[in-house]
This record gives sequence, C-alpha cells and structure tokens, in this order.
Amino acid sequence: MASLDLLLTGFSIAAQPNNLLFALIGSIIGTVVGILPGIGPVAGTALLLPIAFNMDATSSIIMLTSIYYGAMYGGTLTSVLVNVPGEAASAITCLDGHEMAKRGRAGPALAMAAIGSFIGGLISICGLILLAGPLTRLALLFGPPEFFALMLVGLSLVIGLAGRSIALALISAVLGLLVAMVGIDPVAGAPRFTFGNVNLLGGVDVVIVAMGVFGVGEILVALEREAATTVLRTRLRELMPTREDVARSVAPILRGTGIGFALGLIPGVGAVVPTVMSYIAEKRLSRTPEKFGQGMIEGVAGPETANNAYANAALIPLLTLGIPGSPTVAVIMGAFMMKGIIPGPFLFQEHPGVVWGVIASFVIGNAILLVLNLPLIPLWVSLLRIPRTALFTLILGFCVVGAYAANGQVFDVGAMCVFGVLGWLFKKLDIPLAPLILTLILGPLMEQSLRQSLEISRGDFTVFVTRPIALGLVLVAAAVVTLSTLRIVAAVRGQDSEL
Repeated sequence: MASLDLLLTGFSIAAQPNNLLFALIGSIIGTVVGILPGIGPVAGTALLLPIAFNMDATSSIIMLTSIYYGAMYGGTLTSVLVNVPGEAASAITCLDGHEMAKRGRAGPALAMAAIGSFIGGLISICGLILLAGPLTRLALLFGPPEFFALMLVGLSLVIGLAGRSIALALISAVLGLLVAMVGIDPVAGAPRFTFGNVNLLGGVDVVIVAMGVFGVGEILVALEREAATTVLRTRLRELMPTREDVARSVAPILRGTGIGFALGLIPGVGAVVPTVMSYIAEKRLSRTPEKFGQGMIEGVAGPETANNAYANAALIPLLTLGIPGSPTVAVIMGAFMMKGIIPGPFLFQEHPGVVWGVIASFVIGNAILLVLNLPLIPLWVSLLRIPRTALFTLILGFCVVGAYAANGQVFDVGAMCVFGVLGWLFKKLDIPLAPLILTLILGPLMEQSLRQSLEISRGDFTVFVTRPIALGLVLVAAAVVTLSTLRIVAAVRGQDSEL
C-alpha cells in the first residue's frame, strides 16, 4: 500500500503541466533520434544533457528517460519501412517487419510493435514498483564497504558482457577510471593529473565526455557509411491490424515482456540480446518456423515488446542499486549526479518526489508514444529524406553549442572534440565504449566508498570479506569475471578448431 500511495503522489508530480510538456518533448525527440540511422539513444540523451543542466531535477530526468524509450520505438519505423535499423536493438525487426512492408502490411507491423511496446513497458513499470520496496529496505544494511562491493559488481558485469574481449573492455574501463581521477583529490585536497591546467581542476565533465564519445564519435562513424535507402510509404488508414494479427501477437507480446524484463535486470546485457532471444524463442515455438524472415508478425511483436520491456527494466538496477546497466542508462545516471542526486538504495528515501515522479512518467511517456506516434508515421518517415550531410552538420553544431553552454568554457569544446575522435577510434578498433563512461561515473563513487571503508577499518582490507553482504557481492563480482573469461576462452578455442 505504501508503494501505491507513493506512486499516486508520483502521478500528481508527473501530471504537472511542465512535466507533461517535457515528457512529450522527450518522446518526440526520442522518436526522431530512433528514426535517424547513426545517432541512437545514447547520443540522443548525451546531446540533451546541457539543456537538462539548467532544468528542474524531475523535469530533466523525465525528458531524458522519455528520449530513451522513445528512441527504442523510433528505430522500429526505419526497420520496417527502410530496412535500416535506427538503433541496434531494432535490427532483428528488419527480418520480418520489412518483408511485411513490402507486401503492403507495414501498418499492422507498426501498430503491433507500438501496442507490444506499450504493454511491455507497462508491465516492466509494475515490476519496478514491486521491487522498489524490498530493495529500499535492503539499503538500511548497506555501509561504505557494501557500496564499494556493489560498484565492483556493476563494473564486473559491464566488463564481462561489454564485448568479445575482456582485454579491450578493461582498456576502456581503465581509461575511464584515469579520466575520473583528474581534478582535486577528495581527501588530500591537492590537484592530481591536471598538468598545471586550471580548466582541469574541477575534473572532466561527464557531459562533455558523453557528448564527445557518443555524439560526435557516432556521427563520425555514421558519415563513413553508405546512405542509399528506399523508403516505403504507408497510409494512416492501413495501420489497423486484423483480428488474426492480434490473436497471433498476444503470446509473443507476453513472452517478449518476460524476456525483456528479466534481461533488463542484468547490467551489461544490452538491448540487442533480449530482442534476438525473443525472436529465437518465437521461431522455435512456431508451427511454421520456415516462414520467419518472410513477413511473420510474431517476428515483429515479440522482439519489439522485449525491446521496450528491457528499456524500462534496465532502469531498475540504476534506481534501486545505483548500477547503470547500459551506456544510455549511464548517461541518465550522469544527469542524476549533475543534479546532486546519487541513484542507489537510498534514493527512494532521500528523494522520493523525484524518483516516484520519474517512475510515474514512464507510464505517461509510454502512453504518449502509443497515442502520438501512430498517426504521425508519415511525418516521421519524411525525416529520412533530409540529406545526411545537412543533418549531421546541424547535430555537430548543436554539440559545440551544448559543450560551451555546459560550463561556459571554450576548453570544453576542445575536450569534446578530443573525446569525439577517441569515440570514433574505439568504434574502429571494436573497443566497447560502455566501460569507459561507466567507470567515469562510478569511479569517484568507488573511490569515496573505498576510502571511507579503509578509514572505518583503519586500513584493514579484510573489511570487505568479514562483512557478509560485502563478501557476497565480492564473490559475485569474481564469479562474473571468471565465467566471462571462461566463455571468451571457449569461444577463441572454438574459432581455432574451425581453422
């Protein structure tokens, strides 16, 4: 009952005119970001961070989270109508969605994707409400050693699942930790790694790094790709699915919700995994698996539901444990910290108005996407006809303005460009970016928890193994790293045996 009362309070906050407006703005921007190939939800949220800097905490988080799950739906439009996924999670939708569009059934594909996304997101929100109370009560048992061990688990999960090579993931993570150490030592109060530059005394702003590696870097990569696309037209009156479409989509939507929600609770999985697993599940359970890839609506409804269920469930580890499970969620965590709010077990106690207002906005945002996007599909498709050179020039200009506006320093513009080139190099070398941004955000929190723990224990490192919760979390982190290493070694041996 307490959670229900808090949720109702959250709805009263989310339903305020300014918060409704920002939910609408975020949903529209997110849809546009998802539609335009080469940008993606990470870059979309990173580019809007400077705007959120001067906004109210609740309004800014509502807008950024709306961009997040709005981009998840926007990528569906290009997958179905253009056969080019706007973001990676919608890639699997191309297989059957575009085939349906070529047969004149783009409307039912898009409609069931939107309905499934709404249902999956709504059920995930219910799961968040149910888990919030128990995890908040668990917070009372946490001290600095437990927080450090918890951060260790988050980093081990991301490093273990971030790519095909743990070595490359560690390179990215260590670089993020090094960047996080730039500035003033939190205990000694002395400058470190500033090299005499006064602009670095305050550290490297996570907003600048995120805009560089995800915004500028993604655009540089996208400009290298060929952009020849054919857009299939669809009409509003052709959107309505038949009774048979609905009947065939019910089970895939329910299964996709379960898959997306379960995988969203595991940091580092990524949005691609639940969509692929949902597609595989539907193909294996189908009576006609040979027809998949030829326009099966189950191949659209299941993955798209899993996509949005994952997007909402991925916020649960962030809000309840302070562990960002993906680059996009890490950027959202940066927005929380930018407002002086630390996500984690104490969030629900210290900032109940903000967190429950944001949770309630998830429901409102998903409803906005369902009501708004279907009638405006022809408008969204027209954006795909904007020349890419003009579009990316505008986005780069926006990055420059945003970087300068963050702190009013030209130095930040140069830093953003440097990190943009770094992001482009990481993409070319197949080095994951997620560990970099996550360690940049979690690094100061880990350092603070580590030093507090050692002060409590008077320098005795056994404090992390003599406290049951801390020991359990350390063992989980060690198990994740070990299993990830064994998995990669097995994959390498399998490739060698094939050769």
